[in-house]
Order: sequence, then C-alpha cells, then structure tokens
Amino acid sequence: MTTRPTAPQDGRFDPVPSAVTGERRRLTDLAYRMLGSVAEAEDVVQETYARWYAMSPRQREAVLSPGGWLTKVAGRVCLDVLRSARVRRERYVGAWIPEPLPARTEWSASAADDTAADPADRITLDESVGMAFLVVLETMTPAERVAFVLHDVFRYPFAEVAAIVGRTPAACRQLASSARRRVEAARAPLSPTAQRARVVREFKLAWEAMDIDALVGLLDADATAVGDGGGVVTALPHPIEGARRIARFLAGRRPDRLVLRERTVNGQPGLVAYLDGAVVSVYAFDIRDGRIRRIWAVLNPEKLRPWRTA
Repeated sequence: MTTRPTAPQDGRFDPVPSAVTGERRRLTDLAYRMLGSVAEAEDVVQETYARWYAMSPRQREAVLSPGGWLTKVAGRVCLDVLRSARVRRERYVGAWIPEPLPARTEWSASAADDTAADPADRITLDESVGMAFLVVLETMTPAERVAFVLHDVFRYPFAEVAAIVGRTPAACRQLASSARRRVEAARAPLSPTAQRARVVREFKLAWEAMDIDALVGLLDADATAVGDGGGVVTALPHPIEGARRIARFLAGRRPDRLVLRERTVNGQPGLVAYLDGAVVSVYAFDIRDGRIRRIWAVLNPEKLRPWRTA
C-alpha cells in the first residue's frame, strides 16, 4: 500500500513537510502495537495528521518538535480507542485475536537469517508484533499498554509518556513495570526461525494428509487452539486444549478444496488457507522447543483484508 503525504487543508506552504510526513511509518508502527489492528492504526494516523493540519500555519510553526507533537496526539487517540475497544470487545462474538500482518514475500525454511520483509512498507516486523506478544498486550489496561509500548518498545522517557497518558512519570513507571511483568511471565525462549519454519511446514503436511498422529507429534501436550470468526463466519466458540483434541478437530474440519500456503504471519512462520483462490483464514503459531504450544486462527473477513493483496 502506498500512502500519500497529507496536505494542509488551507493550501498554504507547510514549513516542515518532511518532518511531518516522514513520521507516518513510525506512527503506524506505534499505533498497530497499541491497538493490534491495521485498520484502527491507519485511522489513528489519519486523525493525527488531520489534527496537525487543522491548526493554523502560525500554530504549526510554533511547534518545536513536529514528531513529538504527532506522537503525543497519536498516543492520546490510541488511548481513547483502547478505552472504547474494551467495551466493544466485551460484545465481540467469540475470541478476539489481533489482526494478522502479511509480508510481501513468502519465507523459506532455508533462509540464512532471521530478517523479514515489511508488510506493504507500513509496519516494521519484529518481536513486538509477534502474535504471542500482542496477545499479552491485550490483557493489559489501556494505560498500561500505552505506557509499556511507548517506553519499553519505542524508548520514550517517562516524562513524555506521562504527558500522553495524563499521569505522573512515577505512575507511568509503575504502569510499565506491571505490564513488563505480564510480558516476562508469558515469555519463553524463542526457537530459531529455521526450526519454526520446519515445524510449521511439517504441520502443514500432516494436516493436508489428515494424519492425526503426526499432528499430535508436532503439538505440545497442553497446546491450545483459538479461533476468531467475529460472529461473521463459524469459528471455535471456545479454545480447544490438548494435542489430540486439536489434531482431531483439524483433521475433521479441512475442506477438500482448502489450499494451505506457508507465509510470514506477524514476522514469523505461519500458514494461510485459501478456498477457491480466496483467503479464508490465517494461522499464527507459538512454537517452543520444537513443539506448537498455541495456534491462533483468524477467520474474520474484516481482519483478512490486508491479505487479499499480499
């Protein structure tokens, strides 16, 4: 996706256009990590730029740090979105899984390094957009999530975080510390990319063969599978727990015309399912010690829009 620089609405010359438009990618990076949604992140960035250009030229000239101003506004907009999102997600049908990110190129198990392509040049892929990480962020309060992402991920000082969250620096430090404990409690040593790619490839082959025993062998004994259909398409109403239960479910629910392809999902090896050429689901995996611990299946068509052109 190619984005066009936002232009002033009054047609006048913007004294710092590059300093403003050059922040778009960083703002999108930040907003996606805060919200877990590409669509909402893009809306936040648009709203942020709209507020910038709603100011008079004199007001814009008075801003000493356009990047800092944009970050402050984007952070506050994200905080408002998160507060309203908590209410919306309480009414959400089934599990809510963060929106999966595609990459431009398919990964290969023989890749020599751990680098990943940027999805449509919009969001930088790293550990902080891994599905496991984003799922942990979903357990935080809006203030915790904003404070943690700004400080621990983007390295903003607590004095600046406080101006965004509307609390004291000391309070923001406590918020980030609480969020950090949740992240550390859920974190486990990450398997090398080549190993994760191999496991996902073997999982794909076993699923295609409907080989229950092979699937069980690739799953952790206490593995969990979660589906997100958003009430739009049929998905798991509750998580499935246990390797054999998951294997039996998958083997019994694969349409003959379903095509599985290996793709990068949020910067890590994953799978995309196609039915009659259309993307119908995206699968992200948490793989530790050569076994799949968690499977996140996103089937909600609204969350699959980025994949239609990926």
